[in-house]
Amino acid sequence: MSADQPVTVEVGLGDRAYDILIGSGLLSRAGEEISRRLPGTRAAVVTDENVAAAHLDTLKAGLEKGGIQPTVITMPPGEKTKSFAHLEEVVDGILAARLERGDVVIALGGGVIGDLTGFAAGIVRRGMNFVQVPTSLLAQVDSSVGGKTGINSPRGKNLVGVFLQPKLVLADTEVLDTLPIREFRAGYAELAKYGLIDRPELFAWLEANWQKVFAGGPERAQAIAEACRAKADVVARDEFETGDRALLNLGHTFGHALEAATQYDGARLVHGEGVAIGMALAHRFSSRLNLASPDDAARVETHLRAVGLPCRMADIPGELPDAEALLGFITQDKKVSRGALTFILTRGIGQAFIAKDVPASEVLSFLRENHPASRKAG
Repeated sequence: MSADQPVTVEVGLGDRAYDILIGSGLLSRAGEEISRRLPGTRAAVVTDENVAAAHLDTLKAGLEKGGIQPTVITMPPGEKTKSFAHLEEVVDGILAARLERGDVVIALGGGVIGDLTGFAAGIVRRGMNFVQVPTSLLAQVDSSVGGKTGINSPRGKNLVGVFLQPKLVLADTEVLDTLPIREFRAGYAELAKYGLIDRPELFAWLEANWQKVFAGGPERAQAIAEACRAKADVVARDEFETGDRALLNLGHTFGHALEAATQYDGARLVHGEGVAIGMALAHRFSSRLNLASPDDAARVETHLRAVGLPCRMADIPGELPDAEALLGFITQDKKVSRGALTFILTRGIGQAFIAKDVPASEVLSFLRENHPASRKAG
């Protein structure tokens, strides 16, 4: 795949449809691609210190080549940046640059920067143009697509935010070469998720080809494009998560609870690792409820372990709150409706479904069984 021939995946949302471009060299073409869609625009680029060191100069040169002189707003890296304090910093930076409503706010970074920047773009001047330039695998296959933005609260993850669809997503596969292996693995969890939801053939392909995806080359771009198509299909059907889109939360109810339980400490657990443990737990929970075969849960765990991802709560360093406290984080999760617990469960590989009114007593019992403390006691 050359820089001249990126793969294009369209997110079909009528007059708000937009393209995801996937390929190498897209940072250098960012100005050209943005100016074609938003002529005469000015821009703010929001990034973090780590990404700025690796990729900001390339993006700035690419923007300037397309006639865009950006203002740069740099944040500290890490999940804790998704906060009210840093949101205020980004908003103030955009306003200080005197950008107008028709100008563009560009997120250069992983999921944290994308979520934070999108939220700022959604509320400054009651909504500005937004472009995603995701630099992590997780962001390229998941968080940059679909218009969800937000920040965390001490009471839970992503509880404050808005829906704001980007005007364009530029997924430059070259930037993944600089990603630490732990971050690449974390993104891979979201990639595998699409196979586990409703694409069993994708999961089987990943089982056979994951080493090539990690190595780069055509398999990596192919996997990213397939994931983006999967998410684009769901978003086009259910933009505001009133139905099918909730399937994309496979693994996230457990995962978000574990992230909150570790106080979003990236040294202990990053988002994709929480999702990996969450997906393994969701499959084991489905097996416990006699919805799916334990063989499927074992197959999921075998694959996630093969790529180096954690699969159990005991894999998280340090102490965890008890099962009752974990259940408390789950009930705070935004996928709770009128007090009933909603989980994404499965009848097998690629057969995920939305389960409403899951009894809290079943969840608590399952959490107790799987809690590291119970294993030590046993």
